[in-house]
Amino acid sequence: MSFKKIAVLGLGKVGRLAATLLHEGGFEVRGVDAQLPQAEVPFTCRAGDTSNSAFVTEVLSGMEAVLSCLPYHLNIELARAAHAAGIHYFDLTEDVPTTNFIIELAKTSRALMAPQCGLAPGFVGIVGASLADGFDRCRSIRMRVGALPQNPTGLLGYAFNWSPEGVVNEYLNDCEVIEGGMRKLVSPMEWHETVYVEGVKLEAFTTSGGLGTMCDTLHGKVDNLDYKTMRYPGHMDLMNFFFHELLMRDQRKLAGEILTNAKPPVEDDVVYVHVAAEGTEAGSLRRKEFVRAYYPIEIAGARRTAIAWTTSASVVAVIEMVRDGLLPATGFLHQEHIPLDMFLQTPTGSLFKASAASHG
Repeated sequence: MSFKKIAVLGLGKVGRLAATLLHEGGFEVRGVDAQLPQAEVPFTCRAGDTSNSAFVTEVLSGMEAVLSCLPYHLNIELARAAHAAGIHYFDLTEDVPTTNFIIELAKTSRALMAPQCGLAPGFVGIVGASLADGFDRCRSIRMRVGALPQNPTGLLGYAFNWSPEGVVNEYLNDCEVIEGGMRKLVSPMEWHETVYVEGVKLEAFTTSGGLGTMCDTLHGKVDNLDYKTMRYPGHMDLMNFFFHELLMRDQRKLAGEILTNAKPPVEDDVVYVHVAAEGTEAGSLRRKEFVRAYYPIEIAGARRTAIAWTTSASVVAVIEMVRDGLLPATGFLHQEHIPLDMFLQTPTGSLFKASAASHG
C-alpha cells in the first residue's frame, strides 16, 4: 500500500540529505533532531530528545513510516515505537544485535521492518546477491567497501566522514562469514588482502556488520561469503595497535573522540566499492565483478560528500520501492532480496548509475 508521510530522525549530513531526497520524491517529511538544522531545509522539522520514548511516540503520531539516521544504540527503542504504531521502519544500522531484535519484532509487525538500508550493509548486499544470482553453484561472494579521503595525509590515511561510534563498532565486534560452507564468527581487522580500484592500491580487512542478514539467507547456497572494509595501506596495523596494544578497545567512547579529533571529516571524499562473485554457469567457472568509485556530486543545489549521498540514496531508493509496491509491505526486509536492476531504476537509485558513468 502506497504511503507519503515519513518521519526522519537524526538530521546530520546523511539524515538531512535523505529527508531532502524524500521531499523531492513526493513524500511529506517530518525531520526530527535534538536541534533544528541551522541551514534552511525544504521539509518541516521538530526539535526534541530522540532518546525520550514519549517524545518519539508523539512525533510518530500521524506518520506512515520512519527512517532512523540516529546512532545505532537508539534504534531498538525507535523500532519498538514504530512496531507499536504499525508503521514502516527503516534504518542504516550495521549493529548485529539491533538487527536481530528487529527480526523478532518483524514477526508480529503490521508494516515493514527494514534495517540495514545504507551502503554496507545495504547496497553492497543488493549488488552481491545480484552477481551471484545467475550461477548454478556459487563458490564465493566477496564484498569490499571503503569510504575514504581522496587526498589522504598521515599514517592512518583516513578521515571520520562517518559516525565514529559506527566505525569503532565495526572495528571491534566479531564478524560473521561463511567459509567452506560453514557459518563462523571471525575477529575484526584480520584476513588482510590487497585490492585495487581504478589503479589505487588499497588494503581490505574484516569488519563487523557489513553482511547484514546474508549469512542467514545464503547459508547452504554459497560456499564462501565475507565482507571487508577497504583503507589505504598501513591503516589496519595502526588501528590494531591503537585498540589492542593501547587497550582503547576498553574505552570505545573515548576512542571515537580521539580518532575524530585527530582525523576530522573532509569534503573531498571517495567511496570505493569492490564486489565479486565466482561460480559455475553452464558447467564453466566464471567471475563477475562490480567495481566503482563514487565521488561527491551536486544534489538539490548543494555539493554532497560521497559517503553522505551513497548512504542516503541507498535507503531512499528502498523507501521509494516500498511506496511503489515493488517490495513487501509487511514483515522483515532482507537487503539481498532486493533486485539490483529495479533498485537502479528508482529516481534516487539511478544516482548510482549517473555518478559512476560521469567518472568513467
